[in-house]
Amino acid sequence: MMNNLPHFKTLQNINFKNEILAGLTVAMTMIPESLSFAILAGLPPLMGLYAAFLMGIVTAFLGGRSGMVSGGAGATVIVLIALAATHGVEYLFGAIILAGILQLTVGLLKLGKFVRLIPQPVMYGFLNGLAIIIFMAQIAQFKIVENGISTWIEGPALAIMAGLTLLTVLIVLVFPKITKTVPASLVAIIVIFGLVYFFNIDTKKVIDIASVKGSLPSFHIPNIPLNLETLKIIFPYSLIMAGVGLIESLLTLNMVDELTQSKGNTNKESSAQGIANIVNGFFGGMGGCAMVAQTLVNINAEARTRISAIIAALAILFIILVGSPIIEQIPMAALVGVMMMVAISTFEWASFRIITKMPKSDIFVVILVTLITVLLHNLALAVLIGVIISTLVFAWDNAKRIRARKSIDEAGNKVYEIYGPLFFGSATGFIEKFDSENDPSTIIIDFKESRVADMSAIEALKKVIEKYKALDKKVVLRHLSADCKQLLENANGFIEVDLQNDPTYKVMPDQ
Repeated sequence: MMNNLPHFKTLQNINFKNEILAGLTVAMTMIPESLSFAILAGLPPLMGLYAAFLMGIVTAFLGGRSGMVSGGAGATVIVLIALAATHGVEYLFGAIILAGILQLTVGLLKLGKFVRLIPQPVMYGFLNGLAIIIFMAQIAQFKIVENGISTWIEGPALAIMAGLTLLTVLIVLVFPKITKTVPASLVAIIVIFGLVYFFNIDTKKVIDIASVKGSLPSFHIPNIPLNLETLKIIFPYSLIMAGVGLIESLLTLNMVDELTQSKGNTNKESSAQGIANIVNGFFGGMGGCAMVAQTLVNINAEARTRISAIIAALAILFIILVGSPIIEQIPMAALVGVMMMVAISTFEWASFRIITKMPKSDIFVVILVTLITVLLHNLALAVLIGVIISTLVFAWDNAKRIRARKSIDEAGNKVYEIYGPLFFGSATGFIEKFDSENDPSTIIIDFKESRVADMSAIEALKKVIEKYKALDKKVVLRHLSADCKQLLENANGFIEVDLQNDPTYKVMPDQ
Protein backbone atom coordinates (compact mmCIF):
# COMPACT_ATOMS: atom_id res chain seq x y z
CA MET A 1 0.00 0.00 0.00
CA MET A 2 2.88 2.35 0.64
CA ASN A 3 3.65 2.49 -3.08
CA ASN A 4 0.27 4.09 -3.61
CA LEU A 5 0.92 6.88 -1.12
CA PRO A 6 3.08 9.54 -2.78
CA HIS A 7 5.23 11.80 -0.61
CA PHE A 8 5.43 9.16 2.14
CA LYS A 9 8.92 8.01 3.14
CA THR A 10 8.29 6.18 6.38
CA LEU A 11 5.41 5.96 8.82
CA GLN A 12 7.42 8.19 11.14
CA ASN A 13 6.95 11.08 8.68
CA ILE A 14 3.18 10.99 9.09
CA ASN A 15 1.51 13.17 11.69
CA PHE A 16 -1.37 10.82 12.49
CA LYS A 17 -2.96 13.27 14.91
CA ASN A 18 -3.25 15.94 12.21
CA GLU A 19 -4.54 13.43 9.68
CA ILE A 20 -7.24 12.01 11.97
CA LEU A 21 -8.44 15.38 13.25
CA ALA A 22 -8.45 16.85 9.74
CA GLY A 23 -10.46 13.88 8.48
CA LEU A 24 -13.07 14.31 11.21
CA THR A 25 -13.35 18.03 10.49
CA VAL A 26 -13.79 17.37 6.77
CA ALA A 27 -16.54 14.84 7.51
CA MET A 28 -18.42 17.38 9.66
CA THR A 29 -18.35 20.02 6.91
CA MET A 30 -19.20 17.55 4.15
CA ILE A 31 -22.42 16.17 5.70
CA PRO A 32 -24.70 19.25 5.41
CA GLU A 33 -23.32 20.06 1.96
CA SER A 34 -23.92 16.53 0.65
CA LEU A 35 -27.44 16.49 2.10
CA SER A 36 -28.24 19.91 0.63
CA PHE A 37 -27.06 18.97 -2.87
CA ALA A 38 -29.08 15.75 -2.83
CA ILE A 39 -32.23 17.58 -1.74
CA LEU A 40 -31.58 20.30 -4.35
CA ALA A 41 -31.50 17.61 -7.06
CA GLY A 42 -34.72 16.05 -5.78
CA LEU A 43 -32.91 12.91 -4.63
CA PRO A 44 -33.12 10.96 -1.36
CA PRO A 45 -30.80 12.69 1.16
CA LEU A 46 -28.85 9.50 1.83
CA MET A 47 -27.71 9.44 -1.81
CA GLY A 48 -25.63 12.50 -0.97
CA LEU A 49 -24.00 10.82 2.02
CA TYR A 50 -23.39 7.60 0.05
CA ALA A 51 -21.65 9.70 -2.61
CA ALA A 52 -19.50 11.40 0.03
CA PHE A 53 -18.41 8.01 1.39
CA LEU A 54 -17.93 6.24 -1.95
CA MET A 55 -16.16 9.11 -3.74
CA GLY A 56 -14.02 9.76 -0.69
CA ILE A 57 -12.86 6.20 -0.06
CA VAL A 58 -12.17 5.29 -3.71
CA THR A 59 -10.23 8.45 -4.58
CA ALA A 60 -8.34 8.32 -1.27
CA PHE A 61 -6.83 4.98 -2.28
CA LEU A 62 -6.61 5.35 -6.06
CA GLY A 63 -6.32 9.11 -6.64
CA GLY A 64 -3.30 10.98 -7.88
CA ARG A 65 -3.06 13.60 -5.15
CA SER A 66 -2.55 13.30 -1.40
CA GLY A 67 -4.58 15.78 0.62
CA MET A 68 -7.47 16.02 -1.84
CA VAL A 69 -11.03 15.27 -0.76
CA SER A 70 -13.79 14.10 -3.10
CA GLY A 71 -17.49 13.73 -2.45
CA GLY A 72 -21.00 14.43 -3.72
CA ALA A 73 -20.28 17.82 -5.24
CA GLY A 74 -22.96 20.24 -6.37
CA ALA A 75 -21.14 21.06 -9.62
CA THR A 76 -21.77 17.56 -10.97
CA VAL A 77 -25.17 16.97 -9.37
CA ILE A 78 -26.67 20.15 -10.82
CA VAL A 79 -25.96 18.76 -14.29
CA LEU A 80 -28.19 15.74 -13.57
CA ILE A 81 -31.21 17.52 -12.08
CA ALA A 82 -33.13 17.64 -15.37
CA LEU A 83 -32.42 13.97 -16.11
CA ALA A 84 -33.63 12.87 -12.67
CA ALA A 85 -36.78 14.96 -13.04
CA THR A 86 -37.70 13.66 -16.51
CA HIS A 87 -36.53 10.02 -16.44
CA GLY A 88 -36.07 9.12 -12.76
CA VAL A 89 -33.28 7.93 -10.50
CA GLU A 90 -32.49 4.75 -12.45
CA TYR A 91 -31.49 6.75 -15.53
CA LEU A 92 -29.48 9.04 -13.26
CA PHE A 93 -27.49 6.04 -12.01
CA GLY A 94 -26.86 4.99 -15.63
CA ALA A 95 -25.63 8.49 -16.49
CA ILE A 96 -23.27 8.49 -13.49
CA ILE A 97 -21.77 5.15 -14.56
CA LEU A 98 -21.27 6.35 -18.14
CA ALA A 99 -19.70 9.60 -16.89
CA GLY A 100 -17.32 7.50 -14.81
CA ILE A 101 -16.38 5.43 -17.86
CA LEU A 102 -15.64 8.63 -19.81
CA GLN A 103 -13.47 9.96 -16.99
CA LEU A 104 -11.63 6.65 -16.69
CA THR A 105 -10.98 6.76 -20.43
CA VAL A 106 -9.46 10.24 -20.10
CA GLY A 107 -7.13 8.93 -17.40
CA LEU A 108 -6.12 5.81 -19.35
CA LEU A 109 -5.40 7.89 -22.47
CA LYS A 110 -3.29 10.23 -20.32
CA LEU A 111 -5.25 13.35 -21.29
CA GLY A 112 -5.43 14.76 -17.77
CA LYS A 113 -2.18 16.66 -18.24
CA PHE A 114 -3.92 19.20 -20.49
CA VAL A 115 -5.47 20.87 -17.44
CA ARG A 116 -2.02 22.37 -16.83
CA LEU A 117 -2.61 24.53 -19.91
CA ILE A 118 -5.21 26.53 -18.01
CA PRO A 119 -3.81 30.10 -17.60
CA GLN A 120 -3.31 31.73 -14.21
CA PRO A 121 -5.97 34.44 -14.78
CA VAL A 122 -8.52 31.66 -15.38
CA MET A 123 -7.43 30.01 -12.11
CA TYR A 124 -7.84 33.34 -10.29
CA GLY A 125 -11.34 33.78 -11.71
CA PHE A 126 -12.27 30.17 -10.95
CA LEU A 127 -11.18 30.39 -7.30
CA ASN A 128 -12.71 33.84 -6.76
CA GLY A 129 -16.03 32.74 -8.23
CA LEU A 130 -15.97 29.53 -6.24
CA ALA A 131 -15.25 31.46 -3.03
CA ILE A 132 -18.26 33.71 -3.66
CA ILE A 133 -20.48 30.67 -4.37
CA ILE A 134 -19.35 28.96 -1.16
CA PHE A 135 -19.99 32.13 0.85
CA MET A 136 -23.42 32.73 -0.69
CA ALA A 137 -24.38 29.10 -0.03
CA GLN A 138 -23.75 29.73 3.66
CA ILE A 139 -25.94 32.83 3.61
CA ALA A 140 -28.71 30.61 2.26
CA GLN A 141 -28.53 28.56 5.49
CA PHE A 142 -30.17 31.52 7.24
CA LYS A 143 -33.40 30.44 5.57
CA ILE A 144 -35.93 27.85 6.62
CA VAL A 145 -38.26 25.85 4.41
CA GLU A 146 -41.87 25.40 5.52
CA ASN A 147 -44.49 23.80 3.29
CA GLY A 148 -42.14 24.09 0.36
CA ILE A 149 -41.68 27.85 0.85
CA SER A 150 -38.24 29.26 1.73
CA THR A 151 -38.18 32.25 4.11
CA TRP A 152 -35.47 34.09 6.02
CA ILE A 153 -35.01 33.42 9.72
CA GLU A 154 -36.20 36.40 11.73
CA GLY A 155 -36.10 37.85 15.23
CA PRO A 156 -34.31 36.03 18.09
CA ALA A 157 -33.67 32.96 15.92
CA LEU A 158 -31.72 35.10 13.44
CA ALA A 159 -29.78 36.82 16.21
CA ILE A 160 -28.85 33.49 17.82
CA MET A 161 -27.70 31.89 14.60
CA ALA A 162 -25.78 35.01 13.51
CA GLY A 163 -24.12 35.22 16.96
CA LEU A 164 -23.11 31.55 16.91
CA THR A 165 -21.77 31.93 13.36
CA LEU A 166 -19.71 34.96 14.37
CA LEU A 167 -18.37 33.08 17.41
CA THR A 168 -17.37 30.20 15.14
CA VAL A 169 -15.48 32.58 12.85
CA LEU A 170 -13.70 34.16 15.83
CA ILE A 171 -12.62 30.75 17.15
CA VAL A 172 -11.28 29.75 13.73
CA LEU A 173 -9.33 33.02 13.57
CA VAL A 174 -8.01 33.12 17.14
CA PHE A 175 -7.44 29.48 18.11
CA PRO A 176 -4.42 28.92 15.78
CA LYS A 177 -2.63 31.71 17.69
CA ILE A 178 -2.98 29.64 20.86
CA THR A 179 -2.06 26.25 19.41
CA LYS A 180 -2.11 24.46 16.07
CA THR A 181 -2.13 20.98 17.53
CA VAL A 182 -5.89 20.68 16.88
CA PRO A 183 -7.65 22.07 13.78
CA ALA A 184 -9.35 25.34 14.71
CA SER A 185 -12.42 24.46 12.66
CA LEU A 186 -12.96 21.23 14.61
CA VAL A 187 -12.56 23.10 17.90
CA ALA A 188 -15.11 25.66 16.75
CA ILE A 189 -17.65 22.96 15.85
CA ILE A 190 -17.18 21.23 19.24
CA VAL A 191 -17.44 24.51 21.22
CA ILE A 192 -20.60 25.65 19.44
CA PHE A 193 -22.12 22.17 19.80
CA GLY A 194 -21.36 22.23 23.54
CA LEU A 195 -22.87 25.69 24.02
CA VAL A 196 -26.08 24.77 22.21
CA TYR A 197 -26.38 21.40 23.95
CA PHE A 198 -25.64 22.41 27.54
CA PHE A 199 -27.54 25.73 27.42
CA ASN A 200 -30.41 24.21 25.45
CA ILE A 201 -30.23 26.92 22.79
CA ASP A 202 -32.93 26.67 20.15
CA THR A 203 -31.23 27.04 16.74
CA LYS A 204 -31.12 25.41 13.32
CA LYS A 205 -29.40 22.00 13.33
CA VAL A 206 -28.34 19.36 10.78
CA ILE A 207 -31.55 17.40 11.50
CA ASP A 208 -33.51 20.38 10.15
CA ILE A 209 -32.04 19.65 6.71
CA ALA A 210 -32.54 15.87 6.64
CA SER A 211 -31.90 12.69 8.58
CA VAL A 212 -28.45 11.11 8.16
CA LYS A 213 -29.41 7.66 9.44
CA GLY A 214 -29.17 4.74 7.03
CA SER A 215 -27.59 1.39 6.18
CA LEU A 216 -24.64 0.20 4.11
CA PRO A 217 -24.88 1.05 0.40
CA SER A 218 -25.88 -2.06 -1.56
CA PHE A 219 -25.03 -3.18 -5.09
CA HIS A 220 -27.71 -2.37 -7.62
CA ILE A 221 -27.69 -2.56 -11.43
CA PRO A 222 -29.65 0.41 -12.84
CA ASN A 223 -33.06 -0.75 -14.07
CA ILE A 224 -32.85 0.79 -17.55
CA PRO A 225 -32.98 -0.78 -21.02
CA LEU A 226 -29.53 -1.32 -22.50
CA ASN A 227 -30.13 0.04 -25.99
CA LEU A 228 -29.23 2.95 -28.26
CA GLU A 229 -32.24 4.97 -27.16
CA THR A 230 -31.06 4.92 -23.54
CA LEU A 231 -27.58 5.95 -24.66
CA LYS A 232 -29.05 8.92 -26.55
CA ILE A 233 -30.87 10.01 -23.38
CA ILE A 234 -28.03 9.73 -20.90
CA PHE A 235 -24.94 10.46 -23.00
CA PRO A 236 -25.27 14.30 -23.12
CA TYR A 237 -25.70 14.42 -19.34
CA SER A 238 -22.83 11.98 -18.81
CA LEU A 239 -20.51 13.94 -21.08
CA ILE A 240 -21.18 17.23 -19.30
CA MET A 241 -20.92 15.62 -15.86
CA ALA A 242 -17.61 13.96 -16.80
CA GLY A 243 -16.23 17.25 -18.09
CA VAL A 244 -17.38 19.33 -15.13
CA GLY A 245 -16.11 16.72 -12.67
CA LEU A 246 -12.69 16.44 -14.28
CA ILE A 247 -12.20 20.19 -14.63
CA GLU A 248 -13.10 20.83 -11.00
CA SER A 249 -11.06 17.86 -9.77
CA LEU A 250 -7.94 18.67 -11.78
CA LEU A 251 -8.11 22.37 -10.93
CA THR A 252 -8.35 21.35 -7.28
CA LEU A 253 -5.31 19.12 -7.79
CA ASN A 254 -3.41 22.08 -9.27
CA MET A 255 -4.45 24.22 -6.30
CA VAL A 256 -3.17 21.63 -3.81
CA ASP A 257 0.07 21.34 -5.80
CA GLU A 258 0.63 25.08 -5.33
CA LEU A 259 -0.34 25.06 -1.64
CA THR A 260 1.86 22.10 -0.72
CA GLN A 261 4.71 22.71 -3.19
CA SER A 262 4.40 19.16 -4.48
CA LYS A 263 3.06 17.51 -7.62
CA GLY A 264 0.07 15.25 -8.14
CA ASN A 265 -0.73 12.89 -11.02
CA THR A 266 -3.54 14.27 -13.19
CA ASN A 267 -4.02 11.08 -15.20
CA LYS A 268 -4.20 8.94 -12.08
CA GLU A 269 -6.71 11.34 -10.54
CA SER A 270 -8.85 11.27 -13.70
CA SER A 271 -8.94 7.47 -13.58
CA ALA A 272 -9.76 7.47 -9.86
CA GLN A 273 -12.61 9.95 -10.35
CA GLY A 274 -13.98 7.71 -13.10
CA ILE A 275 -13.79 4.54 -11.00
CA ALA A 276 -15.40 6.34 -8.05
CA ASN A 277 -18.34 7.49 -10.18
CA ILE A 278 -18.80 4.01 -11.65
CA VAL A 279 -18.94 2.64 -8.08
CA ASN A 280 -21.46 5.38 -7.19
CA GLY A 281 -23.73 4.37 -10.02
CA PHE A 282 -23.79 0.74 -8.88
CA PHE A 283 -24.07 1.47 -5.13
CA GLY A 284 -26.69 4.23 -4.98
CA GLY A 285 -24.54 7.36 -4.70
CA MET A 286 -25.29 10.56 -6.61
CA GLY A 287 -21.74 10.80 -7.99
CA GLY A 288 -19.39 13.72 -7.59
CA CYS A 289 -15.86 15.01 -7.91
CA ALA A 290 -13.17 16.75 -5.87
CA MET A 291 -14.57 19.23 -3.34
CA VAL A 292 -12.54 22.42 -3.24
CA ALA A 293 -13.90 23.72 0.08
CA GLN A 294 -13.39 20.44 1.95
CA THR A 295 -9.94 20.06 0.39
CA LEU A 296 -9.01 23.49 1.71
CA VAL A 297 -10.33 22.54 5.16
CA ASN A 298 -8.13 19.44 4.96
CA ILE A 299 -5.01 21.30 3.83
CA ASN A 300 -5.52 24.12 6.35
CA ALA A 301 -5.69 21.46 9.08
CA GLU A 302 -2.15 20.39 8.06
CA ALA A 303 -3.23 17.10 6.48
CA ARG A 304 -0.76 16.00 3.79
CA THR A 305 -1.52 12.33 3.16
CA ARG A 306 -4.38 10.13 2.03
CA ILE A 307 -5.13 9.10 5.61
CA SER A 308 -7.27 12.16 6.33
CA ALA A 309 -9.49 11.50 3.29
CA ILE A 310 -9.86 7.86 4.35
CA ILE A 311 -10.78 8.94 7.89
CA ALA A 312 -13.33 11.42 6.52
CA ALA A 313 -14.97 8.75 4.34
CA LEU A 314 -15.08 6.19 7.16
CA ALA A 315 -16.42 8.81 9.57
CA ILE A 316 -19.30 9.53 7.19
CA LEU A 317 -20.05 5.81 6.93
CA PHE A 318 -19.94 5.52 10.74
CA ILE A 319 -22.32 8.46 11.03
CA ILE A 320 -24.75 6.87 8.55
CA LEU A 321 -24.72 3.56 10.46
CA VAL A 322 -24.32 4.59 14.11
CA GLY A 323 -23.60 8.25 14.84
CA SER A 324 -26.59 9.99 13.30
CA PRO A 325 -28.28 10.93 16.64
CA ILE A 326 -25.26 13.04 17.62
CA ILE A 327 -24.38 14.50 14.21
CA GLU A 328 -27.97 15.54 13.57
CA GLN A 329 -27.75 17.81 16.63
CA ILE A 330 -24.73 19.81 15.35
CA PRO A 331 -25.77 23.49 14.99
CA MET A 332 -25.73 24.69 11.40
CA ALA A 333 -24.19 27.96 12.63
CA ALA A 334 -20.96 26.12 13.43
CA LEU A 335 -20.73 24.58 9.96
CA VAL A 336 -21.71 27.87 8.32
CA GLY A 337 -18.97 29.74 10.16
CA VAL A 338 -16.32 27.17 9.19
CA MET A 339 -17.36 27.27 5.53
CA MET A 340 -17.39 31.07 5.52
CA MET A 341 -13.77 31.04 6.62
CA VAL A 342 -13.03 28.51 3.89
CA ALA A 343 -14.60 30.89 1.35
CA ILE A 344 -12.49 33.78 2.59
CA SER A 345 -9.29 31.72 2.36
CA THR A 346 -10.27 30.40 -1.09
CA PHE A 347 -10.60 33.89 -2.57
CA GLU A 348 -7.41 34.96 -4.37
CA TRP A 349 -6.87 38.30 -2.66
CA ALA A 350 -3.53 38.52 -4.45
CA SER A 351 -5.45 39.14 -7.68
CA PHE A 352 -6.41 42.58 -6.27
CA ARG A 353 -2.84 43.42 -5.29
CA ILE A 354 -1.41 42.70 -8.73
CA ILE A 355 -4.38 43.89 -10.80
CA THR A 356 -2.59 47.11 -11.82
CA LYS A 357 0.39 45.06 -13.00
CA MET A 358 -1.61 42.59 -15.08
CA PRO A 359 -2.35 43.05 -18.80
CA LYS A 360 -5.85 44.36 -19.45
CA SER A 361 -6.76 41.12 -21.23
CA ASP A 362 -5.86 39.09 -18.12
CA ILE A 363 -7.91 41.40 -15.89
CA PHE A 364 -10.87 40.92 -18.24
CA VAL A 365 -10.47 37.12 -18.09
CA VAL A 366 -10.35 37.12 -14.25
CA ILE A 367 -13.51 39.21 -13.99
CA LEU A 368 -15.36 37.29 -16.72
CA VAL A 369 -14.58 33.84 -15.28
CA THR A 370 -15.59 35.05 -11.82
CA LEU A 371 -18.91 36.42 -13.07
CA ILE A 372 -19.78 33.31 -15.12
CA THR A 373 -18.94 31.07 -12.16
CA VAL A 374 -21.11 33.11 -9.78
CA LEU A 375 -24.06 33.86 -12.07
CA LEU A 376 -24.36 30.49 -13.83
CA HIS A 377 -22.83 28.22 -11.15
CA ASN A 378 -21.16 26.46 -14.09
CA LEU A 379 -17.49 26.04 -13.29
CA ALA A 380 -16.71 24.07 -16.45
CA LEU A 381 -18.26 26.67 -18.76
CA ALA A 382 -16.50 29.51 -16.94
CA VAL A 383 -13.11 27.80 -17.26
CA LEU A 384 -13.74 26.87 -20.90
CA ILE A 385 -14.65 30.43 -21.88
CA GLY A 386 -11.67 31.78 -19.94
CA VAL A 387 -9.27 29.40 -21.69
CA ILE A 388 -10.72 30.25 -25.13
CA ILE A 389 -10.38 34.00 -24.55
CA SER A 390 -6.85 33.63 -23.16
CA THR A 391 -5.90 31.50 -26.17
CA LEU A 392 -7.30 34.01 -28.65
CA VAL A 393 -5.49 36.88 -26.91
CA PHE A 394 -2.23 34.90 -26.94
CA ALA A 395 -2.68 34.07 -30.63
CA TRP A 396 -3.41 37.71 -31.47
CA ASP A 397 -0.39 38.98 -29.55
CA ASN A 398 1.93 36.49 -31.23
CA ALA A 399 0.39 37.16 -34.64
CA LYS A 400 1.50 40.79 -34.31
CA ARG A 401 5.08 39.72 -33.56
CA ILE A 402 5.84 38.27 -37.01
CA ARG A 403 8.56 40.38 -38.64
CA ALA A 404 10.97 40.06 -41.55
CA ARG A 405 14.42 41.68 -41.73
CA LYS A 406 15.42 42.04 -45.36
CA SER A 407 18.96 42.14 -46.78
CA ILE A 408 21.05 41.17 -49.86
CA ASP A 409 23.84 38.60 -49.40
CA GLU A 410 27.18 38.44 -51.25
CA ALA A 411 25.69 36.29 -54.03
CA GLY A 412 22.96 38.83 -54.72
CA ASN A 413 20.22 36.74 -53.11
CA LYS A 414 17.59 38.49 -51.07
CA VAL A 415 17.43 37.20 -47.49
CA TYR A 416 14.27 37.37 -45.38
CA GLU A 417 15.14 36.80 -41.70
CA ILE A 418 11.85 35.86 -40.01
CA TYR A 419 11.20 36.77 -36.37
CA GLY A 420 8.25 35.43 -34.41
CA PRO A 421 6.27 32.18 -34.75
CA LEU A 422 4.62 31.29 -38.06
CA PHE A 423 1.20 29.87 -37.23
CA PHE A 424 -2.47 30.36 -38.11
CA GLY A 425 -2.57 33.81 -36.53
CA SER A 426 0.50 35.21 -38.29
CA ALA A 427 0.18 33.41 -41.66
CA THR A 428 -1.45 36.35 -43.47
CA GLY A 429 1.09 38.84 -42.12
CA PHE A 430 3.90 36.49 -43.16
CA ILE A 431 2.71 36.34 -46.79
CA GLU A 432 2.50 40.15 -46.95
CA LYS A 433 6.21 40.50 -46.12
CA PHE A 434 7.37 39.29 -49.55
CA ASP A 435 7.83 41.30 -52.76
CA SER A 436 7.88 38.57 -55.40
CA GLU A 437 7.66 40.96 -58.38
CA ASN A 438 10.78 42.96 -57.50
CA ASP A 439 12.88 40.31 -55.71
CA PRO A 440 15.90 38.70 -57.44
CA SER A 441 15.83 35.17 -58.93
CA THR A 442 16.67 33.54 -55.59
CA ILE A 443 15.40 34.44 -52.16
CA ILE A 444 16.36 32.87 -48.82
CA ILE A 445 13.86 32.62 -46.00
CA ASP A 446 15.81 32.27 -42.74
CA PHE A 447 13.89 30.66 -39.84
CA LYS A 448 16.69 30.91 -37.26
CA GLU A 449 14.51 33.17 -35.07
CA SER A 450 11.20 31.60 -36.03
CA ARG A 451 9.49 28.26 -36.44
CA VAL A 452 6.83 26.65 -38.60
CA ALA A 453 4.08 25.70 -36.15
CA ASP A 454 1.02 24.31 -37.92
CA MET A 455 -0.84 23.56 -41.15
CA SER A 456 -1.69 27.24 -41.65
CA ALA A 457 2.04 27.99 -41.61
CA ILE A 458 2.69 25.31 -44.23
CA GLU A 459 -0.11 26.71 -46.37
CA ALA A 460 1.42 30.19 -46.10
CA LEU A 461 4.83 28.82 -47.11
CA LYS A 462 3.25 27.00 -50.04
CA LYS A 463 1.62 30.21 -51.31
CA VAL A 464 4.89 32.12 -51.07
CA ILE A 465 6.85 29.37 -52.86
CA GLU A 466 4.26 29.00 -55.61
CA LYS A 467 4.14 32.78 -56.14
CA TYR A 468 7.92 32.86 -56.74
CA LYS A 469 7.81 29.64 -58.76
CA ALA A 470 5.28 31.20 -61.14
CA LEU A 471 7.87 33.90 -61.83
CA ASP A 472 10.66 31.28 -62.36
CA LYS A 473 12.27 32.29 -59.10
CA LYS A 474 13.74 30.02 -56.45
CA VAL A 475 12.95 29.89 -52.71
CA VAL A 476 15.42 28.48 -50.19
CA LEU A 477 14.41 27.72 -46.59
CA ARG A 478 17.21 27.98 -44.09
CA HIS A 479 17.80 27.16 -40.43
CA LEU A 480 14.66 25.15 -39.81
CA SER A 481 14.60 23.28 -36.50
CA ALA A 482 14.27 19.49 -36.41
CA ASP A 483 10.56 19.59 -35.51
CA CYS A 484 9.85 22.07 -38.34
CA LYS A 485 11.69 19.81 -40.81
CA GLN A 486 9.60 16.89 -39.61
CA LEU A 487 6.41 18.91 -40.05
CA LEU A 488 7.36 19.72 -43.65
CA GLU A 489 8.37 16.13 -44.32
CA ASN A 490 4.93 15.01 -43.15
CA ALA A 491 3.37 17.51 -45.57
CA ASN A 492 5.43 16.20 -48.52
CA GLY A 493 3.23 16.20 -51.60
CA PHE A 494 1.25 19.17 -50.38
CA ILE A 495 4.27 21.47 -50.39
CA GLU A 496 7.28 20.84 -52.64
CA VAL A 497 10.37 21.29 -50.50
CA ASP A 498 13.60 19.30 -50.70
CA LEU A 499 14.76 18.67 -47.14
CA GLN A 500 17.94 16.84 -48.10
CA ASN A 501 20.00 19.68 -49.62
CA ASP A 502 22.71 21.46 -47.64
CA PRO A 503 22.35 19.56 -44.32
CA THR A 504 25.09 21.67 -42.71
CA TYR A 505 22.99 24.83 -42.88
CA LYS A 506 19.61 23.11 -43.09
CA VAL A 507 18.99 24.78 -46.45
CA MET A 508 15.98 23.41 -48.34
CA PRO A 509 15.58 24.69 -51.93
CA ASP A 510 12.34 24.35 -53.81
CA GLN A 511 12.47 22.27 -56.99
